This record gives sequence, structure tokens and C-alpha cells, in this order.
Amino acid sequence: MPSKVLLVANVPETIQQAQEMTPPGFELSVAAPGSAGYAAALAEADCLFGNVEGMDDAFYRAAPRLRLVQLFSAGYDRVDLAAARRAGVLVANNGGANSRAVAEHTILLMLAVYRRLVHQHEMTSGGRWRGNQPMPMFYEMHGKTLGIIGYGTIGKRVARIAAGGFDMRIQYNDILRLTEDAEDTLDVRYRLLPELLRTSDIVTLHVPLTSATRKMIDAAALAQMQPHAVLINCSRGPVIDFPALHEALTTGRIAGAGLDVFPTEPPSPSEPVLSLDNVVLTPHLAGSSLETRTKQTRNAFDNALRVARGERPLWVVPELRDMALRAP
Repeated sequence: MPSKVLLVANVPETIQQAQEMTPPGFELSVAAPGSAGYAAALAEADCLFGNVEGMDDAFYRAAPRLRLVQLFSAGYDRVDLAAARRAGVLVANNGGANSRAVAEHTILLMLAVYRRLVHQHEMTSGGRWRGNQPMPMFYEMHGKTLGIIGYGTIGKRVARIAAGGFDMRIQYNDILRLTEDAEDTLDVRYRLLPELLRTSDIVTLHVPLTSATRKMIDAAALAQMQPHAVLINCSRGPVIDFPALHEALTTGRIAGAGLDVFPTEPPSPSEPVLSLDNVVLTPHLAGSSLETRTKQTRNAFDNALRVARGERPLWVVPELRDMALRAP
């Protein structure tokens, strides 16, 4: 009997890649919640690929054969982990498939803020050549101190690009501290959070959204940063207290910010941070690339093959790692 995979996706390229990558012995169904055939496909699925809203107890009751929920995202803050545990279903994230894309986007935001890229574009496209008004101040990234909060797969990639390409000094804060030998090998240094905030020219966030990280960058944290410092966030929006960020950006407490994520998505057009000229904004697309989509699909089928063989899948989220793989 073939292993059955339900792919929840509406991007044609993702669907095509999944169809091309489906291993022998697997049966792939593609359906979105509420569409024709979704309920029937869910009832037969051994693995589900994608991100579905509302995976509560009722969802798992409708999927009695389900053994693995394979997310395409790195974050899993919208997943009801308690319901997954009650159902005995493992949940895995994307295994760092988007880490390179997010790391490159993080560097993009740093450069865009430092070089006032949006301002330069608007000047040029609007016919306001550089001689028509006072020039803004630009900065170089070379030799600056980069503070990375969250030193996982993405944080490490950011560090490699920043150090190798810009000769930046790297310091980090994470609940999992490296050994001194590992820090020497990577040429990074651990700092307590207040130390990192006080001494970094650029602070970049790469933490999951948990009760411990929600609003970890609040007014008190922002007050510890240097007036010339820049804050970058490509993790989750609620990690930052946005009213406090707006005040810090408008009072000169910090110099600027680059944001790919927001507390509410999409953000309201009336969100005050959106109107500031010392902020560069992107619409939660840091992890999006053709290469990411390929790696996500490959990682998903790798885990589906492991489950079919009775092996434990990779990248199970930390809160469920003590669970055994559900029997077929």
C-alpha cells in the first residue's frame, strides 16, 4: 500500500516540484482546506506537507492515519503543539531550507538601511538629483560590530556572510551557548543580552516566537542600544514591542531599522512605524526564493521516506522531540 502525502499548497511551482520529486511508492494529493477532495485526502494522509491554520483536536480527528506534519516554514508559533501531542503526531519544520535566503535578506536590509537605499531610489526616480538637496549620511558595514540574537542555522549563516564579506566583528546571544573551542573556530563571542545591545552597531534577530521571546525587544532593551545602532528583524514580528520601537526611532534612541515581519500581518496601513523614513520594510518574504522552494520540498520528502521506513524524521520541533513516531 503506498504512503499517502497531502500537499497543502496553491503555488504552481511548488506543486510541480512536489509532483516531480514524489518517490516511488508514494501517492501525492494536492488540496487546500475547504476545497473539493480535501477532507477525503486528509482522512487518508500519512504525511501532510505545508502550513494549515487551525490544526486543533478536530483536525487530527479528521486525519486518523496522520503520522507527520511537515511544515514548509522554519517558525511554528501558529501550530497547536498540545493538540499534536494528544494525537501522537510529530511536527517538523523545514530543516533550514530557507536559511540562506533569510540570511541574504538580512544582509540586504542592513545595507539598505545603512545606504538609505529607499531614499536614494525615491530621489532618483522623482527627479531630485543628489545636488538638489542636502545629502543624507551613509555608513559602511566594514569593521562594524554585529550582534546576533538567536545563533541557530540562520544566525550562523548571517555571521559567515557578515564576517567574510564585510570583516564585521560577530557577537551572539543564544540559550544554547557554544563551547569556547567552537567560538574560536567560528571567530564569534558570546555576550549577555544587555552587553550585546550596548556594544553592537547592528542588532539582528533570529529567534523563534515563544513566551520568552515575545516583546523581548521592548523599551528597556531599546534604551540599552547605541544612538547610531540599527535593528534588523527577519524572525517574527511580536519579538519587538512596536510602540516602543516607534518611539525609539522617532526620538533618536536608535538610528534605524529593517523589518520583514510585523506583530500583525499584513500590518495596518495606519501602523506608525510604516511611515518612518529611517525604516526599510519588506512583506515577510525573507525566506522566499526558488532555491528555498526546492529545498523545502526535498526536505519534506526526505522526512516522508524516513517515516515510511519507520524511522524518526529529522527537524522535529523541540517541544515534541520526546515523542515516538506513531505506528501506521
